[in-house]
Amino acid sequence: NPLILGYAWQKGRVPLSLAALMRAMELNGVQVENNKAAFEWGRQCAANLQQVQSMFAAQQVIQLVKKPSLEELVAKRVAFLTDYQDAAYAADYQAFVNKVHAAEARRGTSTRMSQAVARYLFKLMAYKDEYEVARLHTDAAFTSKISEMFEGDFKIVHHLAPPTTAKKDDKGHLTKKSYGPWMRKAMGVLAGMKGLRGTALDPFGRTEERKTERALIGEYRQCIETLLKDLSADKLALAVEIASIPEEIRGYGHVKERNLAAARTKWQGLMQRWNAPQVAAPAAAQPAAVN
Repeated sequence: NPLILGYAWQKGRVPLSLAALMRAMELNGVQVENNKAAFEWGRQCAANLQQVQSMFAAQQVIQLVKKPSLEELVAKRVAFLTDYQDAAYAADYQAFVNKVHAAEARRGTSTRMSQAVARYLFKLMAYKDEYEVARLHTDAAFTSKISEMFEGDFKIVHHLAPPTTAKKDDKGHLTKKSYGPWMRKAMGVLAGMKGLRGTALDPFGRTEERKTERALIGEYRQCIETLLKDLSADKLALAVEIASIPEEIRGYGHVKERNLAAARTKWQGLMQRWNAPQVAAPAAAQPAAVN
């Protein structure tokens, strides 16, 4: 909205002074600097849209070229996993990525394999269960961001499908139900119980979905161990493709189950290619002897 307002003002469609509009944004007190910046971009679009588009395209190129290093990737995910579970859980993740990196370095195959494992082992280890949903929704940064985005008398409503209480539709899928502000207090308590995750006392850990998610972590690590035994420059691209399989496992509930089935089929096909015997290249023809 501030961007459109800036565009309209620059075109002479808003009969107010620039100072008055800026002051109104300050008095509103919601994301003041962001709104002012958006307003200014709107003015620039009205004045010279082609130049703005060129600047945006150039910035996109810069962002694509500037990729994070392996160390940056791992550090960010270690911090996340520490909050997700604890320091030991994060250290286990880091140790495995370091193991892959060391094996890759010995073979001189860059860090492509290590980066893939850093991304996708993390994805599997940070599966979004009930504890994680509660933690993210009661996180101070999230709550603060909501307060900055909205003003007045608003309330937060959560749409959830708790596996132990949610009803199912005619296809057997869990259906979501709306929960009011009281749910946030319950989430605060639940977030503090994340230490139960995966233990015998975990009330949510007995569902088939949670069992599968935990098993996938071990299955993935075992697969990577297998790849490292025969990793070479010639097989690196295939190894990276296999290590990136978790990218295919998206969604939650029955959606995730369907995507996992498809990913397993692809996974099996790639492993068959990996394990296929290497056919030696034919020897070059020797020139015929001249008498």
